Amino acid sequence: MSDSSFYNDLDGSLAEAWRLLQDGVADRKAPFHTPSVATVAGDGTPRVRTVVLRKVDAEARWLQVHTDRRSGKVAELSANPAAALHFYDPEAKVQLRLRGRAAVHADDAVADAAWAATRPFSRACYRIDPGPGTPLAAPDGYAEPEPDDPEVGREIFRVIRVSIAEIEWLYLAAQGHRRARFAWDADGRLEAGWLVP
Repeated sequence: MSDSSFYNDLDGSLAEAWRLLQDGVADRKAPFHTPSVATVAGDGTPRVRTVVLRKVDAEARWLQVHTDRRSGKVAELSANPAAALHFYDPEAKVQLRLRGRAAVHADDAVADAAWAATRPFSRACYRIDPGPGTPLAAPDGYAEPEPDDPEVGREIFRVIRVSIAEIEWLYLAAQGHRRARFAWDADGRLEAGWLVP
């Protein structure tokens, strides 16, 4: 029998999922700090990349990452807001797969608050020219100007907030794995149940 309080407990498993997500925000060394996010490109093919988890609200069921308006994911999510995220903690032996709808925030209170909380080191990412994914003739063929104004870069800073519709939980335990699905309907009602691992 596992000594984990959530081993045979759906409520405990969901609480542990949110706890691990919160740890991913608070601790930059936590495995959940850098999940993979998947979007759908304009040609219908999937795109996956690593992002930094910046904020989580378990009660409202959303999570937040930051990006550059010039990145492919902004255009992809603007055209099709479907998003999926993958988290894995090898020490805890927990995998989470989240599915939801993303909203891109640019010139609103959400983006303003996130920019205000962003450290100068992180802001430097939004001063690079040209934008992410632009082909280069040489590996260092881009510029990062030193700004006189700390607001330089704000115009291309974006917040992506994903409203979570489903969490799939997988706990890999030697005595027997546990897998569960938590899904919320449009009215916020939760349906939870065990799955075959």
